[in-house]
Parts: sequence; C-alpha cells; structure tokens
Amino acid sequence: MAAVFGGDPGREPATRAAFALNHHVALWDVLASCDISGASDGSIRNPEPNDISMILCGAPIRLVMTTGSKAGQLYVKLVEPGLKRLGIDVEMMTVASTSPANAAKSLNDLVSIYRAAFAHAGVLGAGADCDGACGN
Repeated sequence: MAAVFGGDPGREPATRAAFALNHHVALWDVLASCDISGASDGSIRNPEPNDISMILCGAPIRLVMTTGSKAGQLYVKLVEPGLKRLGIDVEMMTVASTSPANAAKSLNDLVSIYRAAFAHAGVLGAGADCDGACGN
C-alpha cells in the first residue's frame, strides 16, 4: 500500500486502517471460513463466503479486487451469485497475489499492477485521495 499510494501506513492496525480509508480502500476476505492446509490455496475445503452485500449496498464501491486467481474463482463461484440475486452488480477484477509464494511477480510488477487497478477504480490519481478529510 505504501509503495502504491506513497506515504507510511505505520505498523499499528489503527493507522493502517486510517491509511487505507484515506485512500478509499477497504479490505475484506472473500471467505469467512474454510479448511486449509498451511497457506496452500489448492487445499481449501469447505469454503464459506463472507457476506459483503451490506457493505456494497451501503458504500459507493466501484470495484472489488481479489488478490490471486483462487480468491477470484471463489468470489465468482460463492459471492457473486448471491449479490446478483440481490440486484447488486459491482465490477470485479482479479489482481496478482502479494503472497511471498507468488514469486513470479517482482515488487515493481505488483506496484504497477495495483496502481493500474486502483486508477481504474478511480482511487489513484489527481484528487483521488481525501487528505484525511473523508467522513466515509
């Protein structure tokens, strides 16, 4: 986040959350729970989706980004159908995972990918951040 937006999000959860919100970014897991061996996405069993419908109904979210192909697949399979049933249609984009296991992408590659995605969502670029004045 620091490399994408510039600035220092700090180490404390509260300052990291404030940094994300200042840049109009919310973080949410696709899954509420699952059975998994270690950190291997391929071992995910019994996935239970997180219900994000209330968030999407109550906030002006333009884009949902999932990190990594497995998160994207799970979103499309488990989350998106429920949203469509509720009439919620939000664009979804899968971007490269930042996991150390994803050694195929360098930090510079990841920063470029994320900058492009955030620019597409309208939260990166001239006037996109709110300099701490956001009420949302």
